[in-house]
Amino acid sequence: MTPLDEFRTRIKSWLEENCPASMQTPLVNDDEEVWGGRNEQIKLADSKLWFERMAHAGLTAPTLAKEYGGAGLSGAEAAIFDEEHRRLGCRPALKSIGIWMLAPVILRYGTEAQKLAFLPPMCRGEVRWCQGYSEPGAGSDLASLQMRAELEDDHYVVNGQKVWTSQADKSDWIFCLVRTSTAGSKREGISFLLVDMATPGVTVKPIQLISGYSPFCETHFENVRVPIINRIGEENRGWQIGKEVLEYERSLISQMRDMNADEDESLGNLAKRAIGTKNGVLADPILRDRIAQANIDFLCNKLTLRRSAQTVAAGRSPGAETSMFKYYATELNKRRRELKVAIEGFQGLGWEGPGFTAGELQHTREWLRSRANSIEGGSSEIQLNIIAKRVLALPD
Repeated sequence: MTPLDEFRTRIKSWLEENCPASMQTPLVNDDEEVWGGRNEQIKLADSKLWFERMAHAGLTAPTLAKEYGGAGLSGAEAAIFDEEHRRLGCRPALKSIGIWMLAPVILRYGTEAQKLAFLPPMCRGEVRWCQGYSEPGAGSDLASLQMRAELEDDHYVVNGQKVWTSQADKSDWIFCLVRTSTAGSKREGISFLLVDMATPGVTVKPIQLISGYSPFCETHFENVRVPIINRIGEENRGWQIGKEVLEYERSLISQMRDMNADEDESLGNLAKRAIGTKNGVLADPILRDRIAQANIDFLCNKLTLRRSAQTVAAGRSPGAETSMFKYYATELNKRRRELKVAIEGFQGLGWEGPGFTAGELQHTREWLRSRANSIEGGSSEIQLNIIAKRVLALPD
């Protein structure tokens, strides 16, 4: 038996012994997710138990070194852990933007003191992070951001606004791109700061969406004092760090679409229940073709994402190809949500009332929510530009 075979046996046994049976079922609603943070109250006892066991073992961040709160797994071991985790149907013990997007750049650009200060609390779920990038005048053209951070002694004084800040009203800390100089090009003079949301001068206002949800917020900064030791990397050299975070974000968005589709009721089963069958197959041949094509495209995308994840686990950071993953996953998710509504017909267009099931109302909101996929994490138009220039190297 090889060392990897021995590891598979150990991790399989550990998961079977430590993951409660109720945590081996699909999530029923968002309230059952664990995001951690100072103010979170975990509703389910088994969710809390599963989270605590995973955090104690360092498995909330499997490949992170043990001294930083992780499990210190190799890329190959992490891939095996993921396979066994999926095979058993385990729920994510902790969802963390900090672990997914911020930790990699702290590892690369942070000081040892910053790694020890910020990484272990992420892995233990003690701090919930959000991302402060977009501004009212700097969305797709992110480099046009204007939120200022002026150095006074050993602090930056931050003034300005961020918008579309996901889950800012529930987060403890925010990582921000700020302007520390107006000299040079607009991509110069940008720095990368970590800000405690409890600092005086930080205010948050949720944004109501057409779907009825409010996951995004406006975040205002008025004379917010941030210690200089909370700057990651050099002053005025934050653009490169910010770009790498976006690569991790786009890869994450692609993978989350992949996981969500895995957990969904299959399109075929939904169509059979809503429309019925003839001789054991869907009576509508055009709908059968649309479902088959959606499923084939989903599986092809899933395999591509898995190959990319193995490359990242081997030590290479995501590159511009994450724009391809993000764009294609966005289109797949929109198509899937549209197809669900089409399958249910008028029943798929309900907003409220006794004439609709909970599932039908959920599908309506998911369909509306999927429209935002084309904007968040960088608009689809921007992704196509990146693909053309940085992946395909097409001429201007």
